[in-house]
Amino acid sequence: MSPELNTALSLCRNLPSPAGIAVRIIELAQDPETDIATAADVISMDMALSARMMRIANSPLYASRRRIENLGQALTMLGLHATLQLALGFSLANMLDGDGQDRKQLERLWRRGALCALAARYLGLGCGVRRVEEVMLAGLLQDIGILALLQARPDAYPALLDAATDNDDLLARERALLECSHADVGAHLCEQWHLPRYLANAIGVSEPPSEPTDLFQRCVALSGRVAEIWLAEDADAARNAALQQIHRELGMDSQGFELMLQRIDQALPDLCALLDVAVPSSARVRQLLDHASELKELRNLRELQDMATARQRAEAFESQARQLSEQAHLDGLTGVLNRRQLETVLQQEFSRALQRDRPLSLAFIDLDDFKKINDTHGHLIGDQVLKSFAGHLQEQLRGTDTVARFGGEEFVVLFPDTDELEALMVVRRALNTIGSTPMAHVHGDALHVTFSAGVATHGGYERFANVQDLLKAADDVLYRSKSLGRNRVNARAPEPLPASA
Repeated sequence: MSPELNTALSLCRNLPSPAGIAVRIIELAQDPETDIATAADVISMDMALSARMMRIANSPLYASRRRIENLGQALTMLGLHATLQLALGFSLANMLDGDGQDRKQLERLWRRGALCALAARYLGLGCGVRRVEEVMLAGLLQDIGILALLQARPDAYPALLDAATDNDDLLARERALLECSHADVGAHLCEQWHLPRYLANAIGVSEPPSEPTDLFQRCVALSGRVAEIWLAEDADAARNAALQQIHRELGMDSQGFELMLQRIDQALPDLCALLDVAVPSSARVRQLLDHASELKELRNLRELQDMATARQRAEAFESQARQLSEQAHLDGLTGVLNRRQLETVLQQEFSRALQRDRPLSLAFIDLDDFKKINDTHGHLIGDQVLKSFAGHLQEQLRGTDTVARFGGEEFVVLFPDTDELEALMVVRRALNTIGSTPMAHVHGDALHVTFSAGVATHGGYERFANVQDLLKAADDVLYRSKSLGRNRVNARAPEPLPASA
């Protein structure tokens, strides 16, 4: 890189952002319900804005003991107010900046950035990269060197970019004119702005002849090849080249590759709407994606046909097994009582409490944010969490207590001969223990859960006419626990004040 280009790049501090980002940030700034997570979702879709926010978070002004490694950490440290103010200022400044750069070039670059971000994400998910947020950010920022060169060399680079027929041609022209590539420039900017080392490393090896050294960097580099399927004039050639390289470097087969393309295509319209740019597509790309869907349906149909004979023989056994499962006392997944048996046991305990004039407490328990576990990790992990949770919950109960699965992620615990205060202590102890105990491990990372619960007691403070009223009372208290912020246990009756010293 020449000294002159290095000097020009040192002056590149405010690279252009899409106008749609500024409009969305204005809406967020006016919405009193906006939170950090919502702001991060918007900012993360703009390569220049994401880089600025991370640069500020790692600057001496916000210096912290640990390095800020991703956008979520950066925005959390800056805080919501500062995040919105900084993002709004950057975006508005660029909307009003009459720098004369060609709008079509910028729109193409923003579309490529969106495609690379999505491709890096789904490549990372497909091959087990743990740092999905970081790999998506690196994919989004890998072409930030082009933004810088448009600003640093307005005399020559816009024409060079316009003349390039594809990414390989662009690299050849850049090296002939500048003796470096936009990937080199992007890595240089990351170092100059003190962004995390993984960004500089991934961007620096994202273009040939450099070679990525790990799985993270390969996903970022290959995301550009995937983006070319939507951007190149010859979509078939771009698809074949991307498939061959991804199979060679990541071991992804054609079925996984087609599934990745479909996921990108599904997410692309929302992302491009946010960036206020047209969806990058063509008739041939649409044909390729439709053909992939047809092949998938044909494969499924062939599998169904091959299994038809065996399925017919198994139907009688499945029907019997289903009847036995429905009649069994235990829940098939968790091993605790099922709802049908719960109704029987609850009625028995309620009648016994009436006859003996003894208290009967009931806890209605619901796992917090369980849907997010299924959406993020899949239903198999969700089932594993439910099974583990039921086992750990049972371990925390006394020998006289009974736990049952009410349905989905809801459980009911019966406490015979137990007043409300004692039942509260047991359930809260279970909450503390379970909250610190992993319910599953995903790619080596521990998955923790919390729950909300409501406790109601027949006898003492309140007496109920029947089992249904007792169950509804506990459910009402559970709803109150949820509305107060989750991860808590509340009682139907007022809790006694602590004794004064």
